[in-house]
Amino acid sequence: MEHHIIEESRISAFLFSNTKMAWFWTIIRVYVGWIWLEAGWVKAHKDVWVGSDAGVALTGFLKGALGKTGGEHPDVQWWYAWFLENVVMKHTVGWSYLVTYGEILVGVAMIIGALTGIAAFFGLFMNLNYLLAGTVSINPISFTLSIGIILAWRISGYFGVDRYLLPALGQWWSPKRISHTQEAPPHQSQV
Repeated sequence: MEHHIIEESRISAFLFSNTKMAWFWTIIRVYVGWIWLEAGWVKAHKDVWVGSDAGVALTGFLKGALGKTGGEHPDVQWWYAWFLENVVMKHTVGWSYLVTYGEILVGVAMIIGALTGIAAFFGLFMNLNYLLAGTVSINPISFTLSIGIILAWRISGYFGVDRYLLPALGQWWSPKRISHTQEAPPHQSQV
C-alpha cells in the first residue's frame, strides 16, 4: 500500500501555524482563560464548593441535571445520567474540589499561555460535561473557541510561556529523537 502525505492548506497553515496569527489566538486564549479562572475563583470562595459544606452546590447541580432526563427528547441522556448518579453523586465532595481547582488551573494556564493546547483540551472536556448535564450558558462558545485554540496549539501560546516552554520540551515525538544510532553521512568515512 502506497502512503501519501497530504499537505496542509495555506489557509489552515496561516490560521493555525503562522505566528502572524498569534495575536488573534492570544486574545481568544486569554478570554477563554478568564472565563475559567473567574468561574473557579468564585467557587473557591464559597463553602458549598470547597469549604465546610463542600459538595452541596454540586449536589444541587446534579439533582437539576438528573431532573432533565425525562420526556421524549431529554436534555440529559440516560448513560450520562447513570454516570452522574452512580459515580459523581456518590463522591460530591471530591468532585467539587476537582471542578473548582480544575477550572482555576485551566484558567491560569490559558491566561499565561502555558501548555495551551493541553489546557484548552481540559477546558473543552469540562465544557462537554456541562453540556451533557444540560447546562448551556456560555459552554457552547467556550467549547467552540477551545477547538480553535487546540488546532492552533503551536501559536496560541506564542505570546506567553509556550514561546519558551515548547522549544525547551522539544519534539519528543520526532523520529529523529527516537533514533538510537547515528550513521556517518555518505561522503564521510567512519573511523
